Amino acid sequence: MSSSSSSASSAIPRPAAVAVLTAAALAAGLLAGSAPAAADPGVRIHDVQGTTRVSPLAGKPVADVPGIVTGVRTYGSSRGFWFQDPGGDGNPATSEGVFVFTGSGSTPTVKVGDSVLVSGTVAEFVPGGASSGNQSLTQLTRPSVTVVSSGNAVPEPVTVAAWTVPGAYAPAGDPAVGGSINGLRLDPRRYALDYYESLEGTNVRIGTSRIVGATDPYSELWVTVKPQENPTARGGARYGSYESQNTGRLKVQSLVPLAEEPFPKANVGDVLKGGTEGPLDFNQFGGYTLAARELGTVVDRGLERERTRPQTKNELSVATYNVENLDPGDPQEKFDALGRAVVENLASPDVLALEEIQDNTGAKNDGTVAADQTVRKFVDAIRAAGGPAYEWRGVDPENNKDGGEPGGNIRQVFLFNPERVSFTDRPGADATTATGVVREGRTAALTHSPGRVAPADAAWESSRKPLAGEFAFRGKKVFVVANHFGSKGGDESLTSHRQPPNRSSEVKRLAQAQAVNTFVKDLLAVDRRADVLVVGDINDFEFSATTKALTAGGALYPAVKSLPREDRYSYVFQGNSQVLDQILTSPGIGRFEYDSVHINAEFTAQNSDHDPQVLRFRP
Repeated sequence: MSSSSSSASSAIPRPAAVAVLTAAALAAGLLAGSAPAAADPGVRIHDVQGTTRVSPLAGKPVADVPGIVTGVRTYGSSRGFWFQDPGGDGNPATSEGVFVFTGSGSTPTVKVGDSVLVSGTVAEFVPGGASSGNQSLTQLTRPSVTVVSSGNAVPEPVTVAAWTVPGAYAPAGDPAVGGSINGLRLDPRRYALDYYESLEGTNVRIGTSRIVGATDPYSELWVTVKPQENPTARGGARYGSYESQNTGRLKVQSLVPLAEEPFPKANVGDVLKGGTEGPLDFNQFGGYTLAARELGTVVDRGLERERTRPQTKNELSVATYNVENLDPGDPQEKFDALGRAVVENLASPDVLALEEIQDNTGAKNDGTVAADQTVRKFVDAIRAAGGPAYEWRGVDPENNKDGGEPGGNIRQVFLFNPERVSFTDRPGADATTATGVVREGRTAALTHSPGRVAPADAAWESSRKPLAGEFAFRGKKVFVVANHFGSKGGDESLTSHRQPPNRSSEVKRLAQAQAVNTFVKDLLAVDRRADVLVVGDINDFEFSATTKALTAGGALYPAVKSLPREDRYSYVFQGNSQVLDQILTSPGIGRFEYDSVHINAEFTAQNSDHDPQVLRFRP
């Protein structure tokens, strides 16, 4: 996460990502470059903004553009100010506000309410660079500013509300330019993205709004101005299909430095009460952002962390939990909190598949691959919290071959309660040896347990290989495959200039899903009634092509679909509550109870950014 010349945080700096487009980008249907020309007098802000996403004056100098300062950013690498024409042309497609970029280290000296004349060069800035697919921010660069007067009234804000934001998200991109919408005339009455773009740089206001994305480490939160749009049971906004982008979502930051006014801590379901007002910005991490000059007050609605019920004597409880790059160097407080969560919130499941267990030295690239110290510290924390004395199984990866932080060597690990379940050890597996399926009497068995599924398959290059284990519960075999599929890194955002956005990372997960589906089918070919659970951080939605590939041929069922729609999520990203973590069941598991245990993703205080999943059934 980073600050750029279009957005910055006054809290933790993000890596700068600066890219001003050149003429070469224009050929790709992106943005205009620069060309020497005389400054055009009489230009107004709406002339700079134009009626599309790209300024018709991009690359050209302009002189003495008038307006009133509506917001000033004095911190970070994107310092500058917004100013707005109090008159305007009456065209709803043209914004009357624009950002003036004064430089990464040049603090603007203007104040809100100053009437100014700005000369400079019109530029289109793409936060994250042209390859990110992000839309651009129209701005004035290399400015010369004349303050005409001070203390003027700020132009009245445009109210952004449920009745002003269209229900349709974005127009379809032009296939002639790679699906880009940059060249399309804005239609702010029909499309939400066009509506927000028509207000880029404009002074806007939202009223009391529900918070759908908790305060993050960069001092920002997400609200919705459409409280009835795909609500979750706990106050979020559910992302339930590629067409339900949740048009009412808006990110909120503060223009007031944190040293002067700390940013409020808020959880999903809390309320940002009163008026929040300021210029509408666009940045790399979330797109359209209200840069608040005036910030409402957070009202705590008392969201509580969920607790699943304990399994009964005859029920097997299987859970999955991404513990977010856990290693022995993490504070003991993190281990203690995770241990308490296993005991108190997950009711000490019989089998617990963990993702993102790092090696004994963490993200130190020293060749270490063993993770016994990491797991032991976690198991001890569970025991200290009153939980069982878990045993564990895993397979160490090859050094730096499974993705994640360099040197961290993340992998999946099984914990199991030996008082409730036994592990069937079939030794001989290592990082590169694949486990297979054989017949054992009338049932299936693994050749290696624990073992890795198809580790040589190209689908797992630089990615975590699945870990398969054979368990026994009350005399019945249960096979569990723990997964951590490839991340969504490289995908274009929902606010991309390409519509629909390019989801390039899906290719890898699709291949990974096919490999796991094949393995499950191998088990079912030997024993069609085998109890098989595919669990973990699938990094994809329940409606995705990845999940469809996992379930192909009826081999598996995504158990999260057994939940009411308003409870189907395990992760919150940019105000969208969505499914990334899953447990899928084989046909032999006919009846089960599923729980997405919401203890992290909706909270500003997190022990992980994922919610664990639990499934109970009778083998």
